[in-house]
Amino acid sequence: MAGNKVSRRERIKKGIRKTLHGSTERPRLSVYRSNKGIYAQIIDDVVGKTLVSASSLSKDFSASGTKIEQSKAVGKLVAEKAKAAGISKVVFDRNGYLYHGRVKSLAEGAREGGLDF
Repeated sequence: MAGNKVSRRERIKKGIRKTLHGSTERPRLSVYRSNKGIYAQIIDDVVGKTLVSASSLSKDFSASGTKIEQSKAVGKLVAEKAKAAGISKVVFDRNGYLYHGRVKSLAEGAREGGLDF
């Protein structure tokens, strides 16, 4: 049953995704965390399309500071893009990560930006 960190996260992710599903009315806000950056995308699972995305490594992103501060800025950026696309309510998918640190600050930034979840 033991395994490495990645396989553990994948197992948790599958458990979360059994119950969590993004619809056209409430798309899914998915978070991916790497060592260098953090990525967020809003996905409509019915069509299987990414509606909005933001990343700390994209060209239109310019924020410095700690990774947590950058995560909060990415959350605000994805909320801003979602508002422009007419999306106000989403379902938060932490993608197997703990709701702590960078994932939590991205969620807080998205809430501050006006997303409801």
